[in-house]
Amino acid sequence: MGFRFQVFISQFLQVLFFLLLLSLEQQARAEQIYNVSKLMRGRKQVSGCNLFHGKWVLDPSYPFYDLSCPFIDAEFNCQKYGRPDKQYLKYAWKPDSCDLPRFDGNQFLRRWRGKNIMFVGDSLSLNMWESLSCMIYASVPSAKYKLVRREDSPSSLTFQDYGVTLFLHRTPYLVDIVKEDVGRVLNLNSIRGGNIWRGMDMLIFNTWDYIRDGANLYKDMDRLTAFNKGLNTWASWVDLNVVPTKTKVFFQGISPSHDQNGINPKGLVLDKLNLYPGHPGQIEPLSGSSYPAGAPPATAVVNNVLSKIKKPVYLLDITLLSQLRKDAHPSAYSGNHPSNDCNHWCLPGLPDTWNQLLYAALK
Repeated sequence: MGFRFQVFISQFLQVLFFLLLLSLEQQARAEQIYNVSKLMRGRKQVSGCNLFHGKWVLDPSYPFYDLSCPFIDAEFNCQKYGRPDKQYLKYAWKPDSCDLPRFDGNQFLRRWRGKNIMFVGDSLSLNMWESLSCMIYASVPSAKYKLVRREDSPSSLTFQDYGVTLFLHRTPYLVDIVKEDVGRVLNLNSIRGGNIWRGMDMLIFNTWDYIRDGANLYKDMDRLTAFNKGLNTWASWVDLNVVPTKTKVFFQGISPSHDQNGINPKGLVLDKLNLYPGHPGQIEPLSGSSYPAGAPPATAVVNNVLSKIKKPVYLLDITLLSQLRKDAHPSAYSGNHPSNDCNHWCLPGLPDTWNQLLYAALK
């Protein structure tokens, strides 16, 4: 009887130990995608701070720069193209239980001296690249720089006194678009363009605007299914090619739209008829810390893929805080759009907060 009891206790302890290890592994995976850096995860454990849960507050010290920044494209330069209100420029993101550090472009350049940073993705990567360029330029306006804009290869902005280069690789789907007999095909299993990403000191990825799948060619495919397949191909590339001691990797998260086809629970449409004092709901953020429609389905795909990736990839979880900023789109005040743009963001504007969160992750 005593021997059987000892065997039972031994087996019970083994099972208990296995469950403990499994729980710790799942917790580690969850933490890997919950916040944006090892440092911030440690700070969260001490202070309980989630950088991405909070609210928008008015701050007269904003924005970080003005429309004179030489790097803003016409499609994002809302003030230049007639937007009459300016309060949207004065909002700062305030996490519930901590403060974001103020962006210091001079400190950023000193820390990343001699380094190469690349934004990779669609036009929202362009939005964020131009924002960071302007934020740095405003901090060191006398610094020498060299700007190279290209269509068929990465654009670059080099701050020559520091040897820091910000690259932009426009590749909307991360995976390859190839020419075949049927025309241009999105190949969800191939990332030949990833050769350009190797050797960077920091990579900030973004995609969602989602079709060959292996040997199968689809005329049409469910957007989320394609996104999941493409993002898993990207995750495999990261696991195979990234050296964590050399390269920090971020994923920008899902930037929401507020047009009639996007996440728009109250039918809010931004146009010249609605952007005036008689419609104040269009010129200020949603109040509170939640969004009526909840998270877009693509966020679940991102979380699932990042939970399985082996190399450290830090999620800039911009979705909720961006959903609250229905006031921050170019709408009709864009120099390069024939109709309302409720997918991109004015500069100065919301992408400056994305870069402030990136800055917080790197401190």
